[in-house]
Amino acid sequence: MQLEENKGIQLFQSQEIRTRWDNKQELWYFSIIDIVQILTNSENPRKYWSVLKTRLKKEGSQLATNCSQLKLKAKDGKFYKTDVANTEQLLRLIQSIPSPNAEPFKIWLAKVGYERLEAIQDPEKSINKAMEDYLNLGYSKDWINQRLKSIEVRKDLTDEWEKRGVEKGKEFATLTDILTKAWSGNTTKEYKNLKDLKKENLRDNMSNLELVLNMLAEATTTEISKEKEPKNLDENKTIAKKGGTIAGDTRIAIEKQTGKKIVTSINAKKLLAKE
Repeated sequence: MQLEENKGIQLFQSQEIRTRWDNKQELWYFSIIDIVQILTNSENPRKYWSVLKTRLKKEGSQLATNCSQLKLKAKDGKFYKTDVANTEQLLRLIQSIPSPNAEPFKIWLAKVGYERLEAIQDPEKSINKAMEDYLNLGYSKDWINQRLKSIEVRKDLTDEWEKRGVEKGKEFATLTDILTKAWSGNTTKEYKNLKDLKKENLRDNMSNLELVLNMLAEATTTEISKEKEPKNLDENKTIAKKGGTIAGDTRIAIEKQTGKKIVTSINAKKLLAKE
């Protein structure tokens, strides 16, 4: 499977369903445990699925025998192998579970698949869907606008890095650490520790000002790179530090004027509670 790196969350009537998208097959994969929880309201959906899976195997069901597994994030922030099913398989699962949510869930399932295929043809719809999801999670419109802009700025930077021969993965992470340290005073790991995060997205846990300064660091790095045209990783490191330092100087100037720290331990839960 050629799966997207980000671990998606879909919402059904405000209930979270862990999902992954297979780019090659153009299929959604959904956590079966999450679906069982929604359909049954069981206190132990894992046990419910285990019993049902055994029964389905005895009946010769393809759903039970051909069930795939993917590593999905659990509530403790760690990733574990989890049974998943595509849309077709889920429709068979729904037939095996008597539930008042069956019909609304079928409609929701069709809508999710349709929206994803539409988004591939029209990226603007992906942006609109992202905004809708953030709103459902409780973020303010002002914050969401900043967050969506930050995605665009980050994409410009990573495109520039790829153009300069920087490799995805470790080298991207190294440059991001340098840039982040230069403007915030923390590496990415230190920043996440400060906010008491594990696998959560750091940018999703930034305030408006933190996002703005991070964008400034990344946008500045992009522009300097375009001008200097670095030839290797070391030259890219130097430019990342310069871009981050410019944003860092801005942070210090703002803090002197306001008397308040911009980089804080406030995470999304605290941020949303404040909102």
